[in-house]
Amino acid sequence: MANKLHIVSLGCTKNLVDTEVMMGRLKNFELTDNNEDADVIIVNTCGFIDAAKEESLNTVLSLHEARKDDSLLVMAGCLSERYKEELMEQIPEVDIFTGVGDYDKIDELLVEKKSRFSEEVYLIDGAERVVTGSSYHAYIKLSEGCNQTCSFCAIPSFKGKLQSRDLDSIAKEVELLVQKGYWDFSFVSQDSSSYLRDQNVKDGLSLLIERIELIEGVKSARILYLYPSTTTIKLLQNIAKSKIFHNYFDMPIQHINDDMLRIMKRGFGKEKTLELLNFMRSLPNSFVRTSFIVGHPGETEEMFEEMCTFANTFGFDRMNVFAYSDEETTSAHEMQNKIDDETRAKRAEILGDIAAACTKRSLENEVGKVRQIVIDSQSEEHEFLLSARELLWAPEIDGEIYVNDQTNDQNQLTFGKAYEAKITELVGNILTATVNNDKNNN
Repeated sequence: MANKLHIVSLGCTKNLVDTEVMMGRLKNFELTDNNEDADVIIVNTCGFIDAAKEESLNTVLSLHEARKDDSLLVMAGCLSERYKEELMEQIPEVDIFTGVGDYDKIDELLVEKKSRFSEEVYLIDGAERVVTGSSYHAYIKLSEGCNQTCSFCAIPSFKGKLQSRDLDSIAKEVELLVQKGYWDFSFVSQDSSSYLRDQNVKDGLSLLIERIELIEGVKSARILYLYPSTTTIKLLQNIAKSKIFHNYFDMPIQHINDDMLRIMKRGFGKEKTLELLNFMRSLPNSFVRTSFIVGHPGETEEMFEEMCTFANTFGFDRMNVFAYSDEETTSAHEMQNKIDDETRAKRAEILGDIAAACTKRSLENEVGKVRQIVIDSQSEEHEFLLSARELLWAPEIDGEIYVNDQTNDQNQLTFGKAYEAKITELVGNILTATVNNDKNNN
């Protein structure tokens, strides 16, 4: 088989890990950024909401338009799994369809040139990955599936119930990555705070923290995607006590109105949600990120205004805003009192502006402070600027810092290393920083 591979990973970081597993199985292929030159094209799709589904379909069809006649086009991942019958019938342009169960068998599928959908969801366990995008940071997947019954979410319908990885499996993966030079890790899943609850362990995430702290060479870590009703004050205290895990709290609350939280089947009301958020905010050097959904069936103007007031005043560092997407297989899909498209879009715009203002305030608060930053690359803005981020932040989503001046020679600064730096200015939405005396934690 000819061996040039073009691969596209869409959607979340959990999808990215699965894409990296496929790349690990296809190491004999030469990666190419030119899809027109590729012998095999793989798109790992997202099927979460309408916008993601549309992006996935457009990507697949546009890649087909430009590909070589004798190439193979593979559609993998969540969208393919969720709509396998319809897609196989309606998109003859795709040569191989596969879902969420065969990432580690992608090489076999290419040889067979057949579509396959294994019944079990793939749960990484010892598979070799080709980590992309960084020489020092990697995402670690804790589990697959979800036991929550949120009204708006279709993920359990195609990812199934929660399936946690064994603690030893995760530790071994981290140890192997440390041996390859990785020292910063983000732990992800659909519901990270439920880790090991499917194995009747209620404090699984605290056990994970203890286990990862024993691995020599891990210098920095954060947990993404906490769920309110499975997050406890004890867990937050254990994160705060850790010398490795940052006080980084990513907990999508989706709403703050009590009635809407009940309608959304979130398991927690306003009072307990606020208790968690206030505790997170009270911790030193904490970073609090959340997500909101606007326009869910039954959301009144008063409910929306309550959410806007809270979002504007709580002090979130970052916020994602989603307009409700009416997904089949969800309980919200069957609800009455649907909100029209125009109102949903307008509410998303209003809350989006609040989110942008919150981000700006959070960035402004960084000016003048000394932080640990990590140098990623040359900046795309200017050849004399270096691109960095605060080590506390999650890669790519929380912002970029330009290193435009330092007390030592810029040529001595090394990509993939962390340095102590003073945040000097906010230009637009990008901070600038000056590295101090070549201090670093590597």
